[in-house]
Amino acid sequence: MIDSLLWDVDGTLAETERDGHLQAFNQAFAALGLPWRWSDARYGELLSVAGGRERLLHDMQSRPDAPPDPREREAVATRLHRCKNEIYAGIVATGKVPLRAGVRELLEDCTRAGVRLGIVTTTSRPNVDALLEVHLGKGWRSQFAVVVSADEAPSKKPDPQAYRMALEALRLQPHQAAAMEDAPAGVAAARAAGVPVIVTRSHYFPASPAEGALAVGPSLGQTAGWSPAVRAGARRIDLGQIALWHALAASSAAQRYHPPGLQ
Repeated sequence: MIDSLLWDVDGTLAETERDGHLQAFNQAFAALGLPWRWSDARYGELLSVAGGRERLLHDMQSRPDAPPDPREREAVATRLHRCKNEIYAGIVATGKVPLRAGVRELLEDCTRAGVRLGIVTTTSRPNVDALLEVHLGKGWRSQFAVVVSADEAPSKKPDPQAYRMALEALRLQPHQAAAMEDAPAGVAAARAAGVPVIVTRSHYFPASPAEGALAVGPSLGQTAGWSPAVRAGARRIDLGQIALWHALAASSAAQRYHPPGLQ
C-alpha cells in the first residue's frame, strides 16, 4: 500500500530546532557582535515563520535596535543566516543532536521492505547533509530515492511545492506515499499535496492541531499515546503499523465514496 515514506527533517528526524538551530542562532548573534538572544519560548513563537532567514527578518520588525532600512535588514539577515548555518554544522558534527527515538529503526524497516525513502524539508541542503552524514554516514544520500530541500523548493511549507516535487520525482500518486511531520506547516503542506501524513509530536509542537492526519503520537519509539491506537504487542511504530493506519484511512475514504448498500 505504501511505496514511499517522505520525511521532514527539523523536529521529525531529530530535535534539531531545540538542540541545534536555536543554539546556532544565539551563537551567531554573539559572533557578529549583536546583543540579541532568543529564548526557548521566543524561538517557539518564531517557528510559525518558515525558514531561518525569514525568522530573522520577522524578528527584526519588532526590534528597535534593528536597522531601519529594509535593505540593511536583508543584509544583516543574510550574514547572520550564513554564520548560523556554519555554527549549526559544527554543533551537529559533535553528535549532540541525536535522531529521535524509533527513527533509525523505521528507516531500516523501509530499506528491508523496499519502501523508498525521501526527504521533504524546507531547511537547506547543507543542513540536511550535516545531520544525516553524522548519523547515516557519508553515503547517506544513496539511501534516499529523493531529496527535496529549500534549495530545490523555494516555496516553503505550508506550500505543497516540496511534496509535489518529490511525488513527481518518484512518479507516485499522493496516496502511494506517506509523510512524516511534526509541525502544522508540514502537515498542511503534505495534505495540500494529497499525501497522507503521520505526526510525531516534537518539543515545540507538543499539542498543535493535526486535523486529517493518519495518526498522531508522541514518538516513533513508543506505542502509548497514539491515536488511533497502536496494535497489541507492538514495541515501537514500525512500518507494519504505518501500513495499517494507511490502509484504515484508505478503507474509510472508500466507504465515504461507496457507502454499504449503495449500488
